[in-house]
Amino acid sequence: MKKYIIILTVLVCFKGYSQDPIHTQFFMIPETLSSSFTGGTQSTRAGIIHRTQWAGLNFSINTQFAFVDNWFEEVSSGIGISVLNHQETTTRYNFTQVNLNYAYQFSISEDWNVRPSISAGYGAKDFGFQNLLLEDQINVFSGIINANSIDPINLNESVRFIDFSASVLFNNENSWVGLTVKHLNQPNISMSFDGQESLEMFMSLHGSLYIPTGSYRNENKLFVLANAMQQGIYSRLDLGAKYEMDRFSFALLAAANPNKVDPNSHLLTSINAFVGMDWEGFKFGYSYDFNMSDIGQTGGVYELSISYDFLNNYKCFGCPDY
Repeated sequence: MKKYIIILTVLVCFKGYSQDPIHTQFFMIPETLSSSFTGGTQSTRAGIIHRTQWAGLNFSINTQFAFVDNWFEEVSSGIGISVLNHQETTTRYNFTQVNLNYAYQFSISEDWNVRPSISAGYGAKDFGFQNLLLEDQINVFSGIINANSIDPINLNESVRFIDFSASVLFNNENSWVGLTVKHLNQPNISMSFDGQESLEMFMSLHGSLYIPTGSYRNENKLFVLANAMQQGIYSRLDLGAKYEMDRFSFALLAAANPNKVDPNSHLLTSINAFVGMDWEGFKFGYSYDFNMSDIGQTGGVYELSISYDFLNNYKCFGCPDY
């Protein structure tokens, strides 16, 4: 019986890992959400973001995302590459995906642009099944652990797949609103031989809207931030505001669970604080998510981000401000 409990637990974990990693600082590194930001500053740009979740538990999760992209003025297009890596420390689960991103820009008015985009990726999910110990491997009389098992449950240690996504972004000089649909082909990510588990489509409606605050002489800016996400039965809504002043920026967001899967689920899951700094083309960001649920002393979630615009002295009218 214990053997089947172990196997059931592992398979439940697989189902959980079919959900996409989510970043709090989607407004600092929006490429984590949408390939429409590829070449969005009409220059060459690169960045990386690191996320650590639940460091206070023996079940921490680490996620890294890196990108580089470039704008090609002659074809009004941006092309870039992004890499996502996601690790779970206890089970040694590892997910890596490399994407090639393309975005095209055209104007629909004097102030507003549209940026449709497509993204193609190659993903790999790995799991250390060699760490599992099954019942028939244990010889209780000799105290020997057999290397092999005749258990009928056969599992792959890794799975590879091709993934496609599409996005569209509407933007002017200060604001942007976008829609992303990931995993359009719903690739099979089952780790059992001849198994079938489709990676469910991930949908996100996101935006950063500039709110005028008074005198035109005041260069400080206030933005409303929103990111509504849905994947399968799971949903999340991040809503808050960011205030920019000279080289520094501050933001405060609330993360909510609108579609509570369980009656005991919390509507408000975390309060997320952010501070950022701009310096000579660099953008630095740090955020910390304060847990509002009853999970316990999780250690919260923190993110560190850094990006660099290689044409930092170039101001593009109509490019998204982020």
